[in-house]
Amino acid sequence: MGYASPDQGGQALDLSHAESSPLLVAGVIEHYPAGHEVPRHSHPRGHLLYATEGVLLVQAATGQWLVPPTTAVWLRPGVPHQLSATTSVNVHGLFIDEILTAQLPDHDCVVHVTPLVRELIAALVQVVPQAKPTLRDTLLGQLLIEELSALQPLPFHLPWPEESLMKQICEDLVGSPAQQRNVDELAQHYALTPKTLHRRFLKSTGMNLGKWRQQMRLMASIQFLLQGRSITQAALESGYESLSAYSVAFKKTFTYPPSEFLATLSRYPKQEMMPQSS
Repeated sequence: MGYASPDQGGQALDLSHAESSPLLVAGVIEHYPAGHEVPRHSHPRGHLLYATEGVLLVQAATGQWLVPPTTAVWLRPGVPHQLSATTSVNVHGLFIDEILTAQLPDHDCVVHVTPLVRELIAALVQVVPQAKPTLRDTLLGQLLIEELSALQPLPFHLPWPEESLMKQICEDLVGSPAQQRNVDELAQHYALTPKTLHRRFLKSTGMNLGKWRQQMRLMASIQFLLQGRSITQAALESGYESLSAYSVAFKKTFTYPPSEFLATLSRYPKQEMMPQSS
């Protein structure tokens, strides 16, 4: 995960013990307070990020992902990324040797954390990374890979453009999800024609602007929900004009309504965790 939280003096974490572990799957635990940001960094191994409590925003050149306690982000080896703690967050970070990463998705994505996967992650982060691997340690890692390889990516992904102007437009929209400029007004604001904006945005993100904006608003609403807003507040602050429209869009994208999403989170037990020493 790269960097310690302020309550550890802001010192960089030494992750070499996990990244060079004789274990094929090694883990660390970290706590980040609300608002903490981890600068861009990368790891030589594949990286699985799972927040047991709170919500984490993971940003890479390939996109942005939200990590509530029901999901984990999978990043391929060497992918630069940065982290933002939307709320106070406890994170399990697993480092997966390249020998095993071929069995996992060939693109960065979010996957569902089933109860079995959650328990496997919890067990693996308790193993001392530089210890001689036991048969149990090896089997835990192998079973985790088998379980992860059977999961389908989830729609908690927001494609992120590399083109500077499109990136600026996305940053402005994310910074103010409730603003209501339509495509014509956005194009005029950025000195583009609507046709040019549509073409360049689609080329940069693989999504049209309307679909991207809806996905962005839904992801923003999840952050608001996890910060304690009511469902109605989350809907309005993320740009929806009515609770019903928001609920329909949420269910269409995530397969369940926002009330069930919150109920699901409440069923995930909060685990007692100690920060990884630096």
